[in-house]
Amino acid sequence: MGIVLKQSFKNTLIIYLAFLIGGVNTIIFYPEFLGSKFYGLVVYLLSTSNIIMPFLAFGAHFTMIKFFSSYETKEQKDRFLSSLIFLPLIIALPLGFLWDYMHELIMSRVSDGNKNIESYTFSIYIITVCCAYFEFFYSWTKVQLNTVFGNVLKELWNRAIQMILLVAVFLEWITKVEFIYYLTAAYILRTLVMMFYAFKVYLPKFHFKLPDNFSEIIKYSAYIILAGSAGAILLDIDKNMIPGKDTIEKVAYYTVAVFMGSFIEAPSRAMTQILQPLTSKSLNDSDIVEVENLYKKSSINLFLVGGLFFLLVNCGVHELFKLMPEKGYAGGEYVVLMISLAKLYTMLLGNNGAIIGNSKFYRITLPLGVGMALSVYFLNKLFYFELDFGTDGLAMATLITILFFNTVKLFFVKSKFSITPFTDKSWKMFLIILVLFASFYFWNFSLPTIEVFNRDISPVFNLILKSILIAVVYLFVVIKLSISDQINALVKRFVKL
Repeated sequence: MGIVLKQSFKNTLIIYLAFLIGGVNTIIFYPEFLGSKFYGLVVYLLSTSNIIMPFLAFGAHFTMIKFFSSYETKEQKDRFLSSLIFLPLIIALPLGFLWDYMHELIMSRVSDGNKNIESYTFSIYIITVCCAYFEFFYSWTKVQLNTVFGNVLKELWNRAIQMILLVAVFLEWITKVEFIYYLTAAYILRTLVMMFYAFKVYLPKFHFKLPDNFSEIIKYSAYIILAGSAGAILLDIDKNMIPGKDTIEKVAYYTVAVFMGSFIEAPSRAMTQILQPLTSKSLNDSDIVEVENLYKKSSINLFLVGGLFFLLVNCGVHELFKLMPEKGYAGGEYVVLMISLAKLYTMLLGNNGAIIGNSKFYRITLPLGVGMALSVYFLNKLFYFELDFGTDGLAMATLITILFFNTVKLFFVKSKFSITPFTDKSWKMFLIILVLFASFYFWNFSLPTIEVFNRDISPVFNLILKSILIAVVYLFVVIKLSISDQINALVKRFVKL
C-alpha cells in the first residue's frame, strides 16, 4: 500500500483543492456572476457530454488498464497501445458527420422554455471528443503508475479555468455567451497537454500490426462501453432530464446540492487512480492475497476519511444554504443527505468495482451496468415526473440504485473470490459516524446576527466552529481506537499519541 498511500495522498490534496475551488465556483461565483439560467445551461451541456463520452471512448481507457500489465515485452505493449489509440475515432468521426441528427434528438427532449440550449449543442460534441481522448491518455499514464499530473488536469484544470472565466465575466472582459466558448476551448487545450505528457511518460514505437489478443480486446471494449455508459448515466441523467419538465435554472439549483453531497468522494477518486492498475496487476498475477489486502485497506481508509466529510457536509448543510444568493437554491438538504449516503456506501466497498472490471468475470459489468442505467432512468421518471417528488425524487432514485447494485457487486465478489472488504473495524466506524451524526445534525451554536454589506454572515462562523468541533472529536476517537493502521502511522509521524 506504500505507493497507493503516497500517490493517493498527493491526489487527495489535489482533489480537495479542486473541490475547494469548485465549491467557490458552485456556491458563490456561478450564482452571483453567471446567474442560474446560464449556470444551468453550462451544467446541462457538460452533463450531456458526460453521458455521450463513454460511447465515443469505446472503452479504450478501461481496456488499457485491464490488459497493459499482461504484456511482457515492450513490442507487445507498443502494439497494444498503437491499436487502442484509434478506437475512439470509430464512433467520433461518424458522430461528427451526423451531428445534425444528434442536435435534433437533444432539442426534442427539452421543453419549449429551454430552447436557448439550441445554439450551443455543438459544444457538447467537442467536449465529448476531448474528454474521451483525455481519459485515454490519462489511462496511458496510470498504467505507468503515474497519476498525479493527470489528476491535476482532470480535477483542478477545469475548475481553475472556470473560476478565471467567471471572474472575467464579472469584470465584463467577456460575455456570458463567450464564457461557454472559452470553456469549450479549455477542454481542447487540456486534452493536448495530457497527450504530450503521456508521450513524455511513455513513448511507444507505433505499429500497424495488431496485438495477438486483439479480438479479446475488442470484446472487452464492447462490454465495458455499456458499463462505463451506465456510470455516466447514473451520474448525469438527472441533470439531463430536468429541462424536459422544469426551467434550466432548476438544473443549477439541483447541481449545487449534488456538489455538496459529492464532496465526500474526493479521497475515493484519488485512491482509485492508483488502485485500478494495482488491482489489475494483482489479478493478472493471480495474487488473490494481495487483492484481498487492497480490498480491505482501501475500504477502511476510504470509509474513515469519507465518514468525516459526510459529517462535516451534512451537519453544516443548513448553514451552507443560508449563504446562497437565491431562494431557489435552499431546500436541498435531503438531496445532499441522499447523495452523500450513496457516495459513502460506495467508499465503504473500496476497490470493489476495480476487482470486477479487471477480473475474468468482467462480463458481469454489462448486465449490472444496463440494470443500473435502466433503474435510475425509470426511478427518475417515477419520482420526478409522475409522483412529482421534485429534485428530492431524483436523489432518491440515485440512492436506491447505488445501494441495490453495489450490494449485488459486493455479494458477487464474495461468491467468486471469497473475500469481503469488511473487518470488525468497519462496524466500529459505522457506529462512530451514526452517533456523531445524531449528535450534531440538529444542533448549532447560538450566534447573534452578524451583518456585512447587509448580509448575515453568522452562518459562516457557525459552520466553522461546528466543523472544528466535529473534526476534533471524530479524529480523536478513530485514532484512539486505531481504526486504520495507515492513518495512525501517518499521525504518529507528527503527533505523539
